[in-house]
Amino acid sequence: MRIARIVVDRLELALDPPFAASWDPVPRRWLRATVVRIETDDGIVGVGGGDTLHGVEPYLQLLVGTDPLRIEQQVRRLETIDLHAGRPWPLELALWDLIGTVHRQPVWRLMGGVRDRVDAYASLGARRDADEVASTARDLRDRGFRACKLRVDAHRPDVAIPTVQAVRDAVGPAMAVMVDLNQAWRVAGDTTRAIDLAAARRFADAFAELEVTWLEEPLPAGDHAGLAALRSTSRVRIAGGELTRTFDEALADVLADRYDVHQPDVALSGIWRGRTIAELALRRGRWYTPHTWTDGIGLLANLHVCAGAGGGPFLEFPYDPAGWTPRRRDFMLAAPVEADDGVLIAPDVPGLGITLDDDAVARTRVARIVATARGVERT
Repeated sequence: MRIARIVVDRLELALDPPFAASWDPVPRRWLRATVVRIETDDGIVGVGGGDTLHGVEPYLQLLVGTDPLRIEQQVRRLETIDLHAGRPWPLELALWDLIGTVHRQPVWRLMGGVRDRVDAYASLGARRDADEVASTARDLRDRGFRACKLRVDAHRPDVAIPTVQAVRDAVGPAMAVMVDLNQAWRVAGDTTRAIDLAAARRFADAFAELEVTWLEEPLPAGDHAGLAALRSTSRVRIAGGELTRTFDEALADVLADRYDVHQPDVALSGIWRGRTIAELALRRGRWYTPHTWTDGIGLLANLHVCAGAGGGPFLEFPYDPAGWTPRRRDFMLAAPVEADDGVLIAPDVPGLGITLDDDAVARTRVARIVATARGVERT
């Protein structure tokens, strides 16, 4: 069996109304996605996506003619691409979908099969006033969610802390509440300075009193000394690592015991290496619960790894009634990924369980790249 063809479709969905993500200074007017299909010479197809694959096109032919089932070899090949272009890991997602299809097993079983489901936490994306956020959290609790995550303005503790207090008052003690300060990284063009260690400590102290489950990205990802100092005194778990790019970076986070909750996203850093990070984190008594804020393809991939490895206790379910609904988030899928009664269940079908909406893909496609042994064509 050999890879005969790789098809990359770039998609764009207009967002009307725009979505004002808390970490983005400019409201999002477009949702951009990439769908990858890897086809073998005997007609088997694996589907992936979850990231852009920008700059990867010149290297697609490196996979053509190779054995898709030799996953360690494929991952090493993708790691060489990662050094020279955008993140290539949507290709690995497609490889795992293909591997599961060949072996007639869902990927969560191939990842260890510890379980096939994880409690979801509803991950809110927009900042709103305290009453609105509290009302949303109460509604999520009543719909069966056992946990939710809030985004707050790290530079406005006078607003952020009362907002979390309002949510805790609204949902009571039974619902887990997480808080994301989004200080680890910045979107392109955002030069806002991150808060310092003293400010992060004040948040940690206040949120401990409100029984917050974890405090996410309270400091820049490269502030290793600050993170160590914060963790040494914090009564709230510290979470991070969502945009970790390489295995070595994620491994360093685990070995340095940088976080209580490790969050590398397999759509952004790879499934095979991500499974190793999950095992190492869990062996040390830390939590493994990856970031999933991409689309339904990325969400499914992270669900398979998290469930199969026995991670959790929660997995991120990107959702915001202010404009980030499952149908909008997963517009390329035949049906959006849903959390039934607050639980994400990995599909018990071969591969990742991705079913594309071919009409939606065709309707939103703005570019197509096809790689074969003859070359790479762009349309």
